[in-house]
Amino acid sequence: MQDQSVNEVVTQAVQSAELGGNAPDFSLIGMFAQAEFIVQLVMIMLIAASIWGWSIIFNTWQRVKDARAKADEFEDTFWSGSSLDELYNSIKHAPDHPLAAVFVAAMREWQRSLGSIGSRFDKGTAQDRINKVMHVTTTREMDRLEGQVGYLATIGSASPFVGLFGTVWGIMNSFTAIAVASDTSLATVAPGIAEALLATALGLVAAIPSVIAYNKLSTDLGRYAGRVEGFSDEFAAILSRQLDERDS
Repeated sequence: MQDQSVNEVVTQAVQSAELGGNAPDFSLIGMFAQAEFIVQLVMIMLIAASIWGWSIIFNTWQRVKDARAKADEFEDTFWSGSSLDELYNSIKHAPDHPLAAVFVAAMREWQRSLGSIGSRFDKGTAQDRINKVMHVTTTREMDRLEGQVGYLATIGSASPFVGLFGTVWGIMNSFTAIAVASDTSLATVAPGIAEALLATALGLVAAIPSVIAYNKLSTDLGRYAGRVEGFSDEFAAILSRQLDERDS
């Protein structure tokens, strides 16, 4: 029994010597420190991608949340029956959400069209200009609201493959260690395999939240864009009726 214990100690000492003189550290920091430079670079890239993805998620979620709240408040004021000119004068210098920006752009073009009445006023041309202004403003404001959401799709699709590259490189080094040490024991290849699988795990950590958030935020942004377009159509109809009244 005592001889068996001595043999186990000797075996562990030999394995430690083959691995560089110290027992491998299987903590996250330890595996990172022991990894090859290429694998370390892959891990750093994936950690940076994960941090970047989470920053995009939180920033976009906050912008959409604020835009919804401001749109609710704006529509309550718009449909309350108050004067459109008063509402326009109160926000024309600093529209801070897409609905307000579309309203300000349309009202600005509307007032320019009113200046043409009595000279060469063309109702159809005025209506076309108003519609184009609202369409361009809607596109610009939605692009600004979306920000960097598209990068989430890139992170979600590329991160697993980047992690897989680190895994392949780490396993390749593990097999090289087998050839050098002429030892096929698990203790010889375990550190390299663990480091390689850590790269895969980091790739999934970066990819999974990005894919889920991209789908959710894209849906929310699509609904908000539909809301802005609906408001644009309703407001265009209101201005068209007023143009008819002034033209008659």
